Amino acid sequence: MRSLRRALLLTLLAAVAVVTLAEVAATYRIARREIDSVLDYQLRLVALSLRDQALGLGRISSLGGAGERELVVQIWDRTGTRIYASTPAQDLPELPDHPGLATVTTETGTWTNYAVSLGGQVLQVSQPESMRSRLAFAAAARTLIPLLLLLPVLAILVWTIVGRVLSPIDRLARQVAGRSPSALQSLPEEEVPEEVRPLVLSLNALMTRLSAALAAQRAFVADAAHELRTPLAALKLQAQLASRAHDEADRTAALADLQVGLERAAHVVHQLLTLAREEPGAEVDLPEQPVVLSELVGQVIADHARLAEAKGIDLGATASGEDGQIQGHPGALRTLLANLVDNAIRYTPQGGRVDVAAGVRNGASFLEVTDSGPGIPAADRPRVFDRFYRRSGTGESGSGLGLAIVKAIAERHGGRVTLGDSAMGGLSIRVELPGSAVLATRLAPWPPSPGPVPPEPR
Repeated sequence: MRSLRRALLLTLLAAVAVVTLAEVAATYRIARREIDSVLDYQLRLVALSLRDQALGLGRISSLGGAGERELVVQIWDRTGTRIYASTPAQDLPELPDHPGLATVTTETGTWTNYAVSLGGQVLQVSQPESMRSRLAFAAAARTLIPLLLLLPVLAILVWTIVGRVLSPIDRLARQVAGRSPSALQSLPEEEVPEEVRPLVLSLNALMTRLSAALAAQRAFVADAAHELRTPLAALKLQAQLASRAHDEADRTAALADLQVGLERAAHVVHQLLTLAREEPGAEVDLPEQPVVLSELVGQVIADHARLAEAKGIDLGATASGEDGQIQGHPGALRTLLANLVDNAIRYTPQGGRVDVAAGVRNGASFLEVTDSGPGIPAADRPRVFDRFYRRSGTGESGSGLGLAIVKAIAERHGGRVTLGDSAMGGLSIRVELPGSAVLATRLAPWPPSPGPVPPEPR
């Protein structure tokens, strides 16, 4: 696991090392320029001093000692022959082309010369460049050594400072570790560094969502347990009645009631599983696919045709100028529309009418189910999306989860559900979904008449 503290320490020490090396290089260049300037001046002084001494004494033999290579003195006659050298080495610089300061390269290195006229002769004072480089390197090293000695101290200081700077993160980690699923309070935002504040805000938002999700889950489990208690108790009673039946007719009636109870319990369980699958944050294994809403309407109407026919309800699709297409989960959207149509058929009186529409309006795709039933009073509309809520006096049994599932699926697809009054006097439920229009089409009534030519839209 990567340590942020170690990474900061190594990065800072590497930066210090690079800066130190750059400083040493700069110091070396500066020291070399200063040494060149001083030693050039020294060469000039030595050359002029020896010239004056030689001219004053009138002899050459006293112009210097032998064996010193850091400062070599040579004298050349008019013919260019060396008549004096302070050291007998064979790699000394040759006679310069002109008097004054010059740089001469030999087989063994580079020399800096200063030449002056000595009567009819030439006096030359030379100094090797290697000696100058050595002096400059020594000056730069004297600057580097104290910094190298201070590097361990600097590392300790950096480690301590980095630790203190990162202490808010350690404190934040301890606070997060101290949270439990039953205590998801927000982290304190006071005295938090600006760099850490976005992390704290994100964690607080996450814990708020987790707290809401856990509360919803607890409420869901409690409601589900309460809701399943009644049908399970009824099933138990019906099973007892079936077992105590005295004749075949009583047993058949008890088993029929038991079958109805089992179907009702299975429906509740199915609705609970569907709602749990469509909850925010639930994992969806299936990828999103293009869904053409008119095709979805046709499938759902076909699924509910027999139920509508048994109740004498006119179930069909209304015309729409543009057909909508969205990216979504076909199965979930089919469940959404099926719940709306099932509710409309269930609460519409016999001989009534249920219309299903799909299209595009104001740039958004929509699904709409309208009926001629009793509708929902405006005061009850905000509550109909609550789980297990059932209005009294409707005369219809149900799980109270249908519209909750519709809302969950719509929100999962980025849409919203609105309730209104239909032109037939009943309820109108519209689900607006983000999507685009496809080829213009008109929904035909259901069921279609036989033949290749579809009937006129209703």
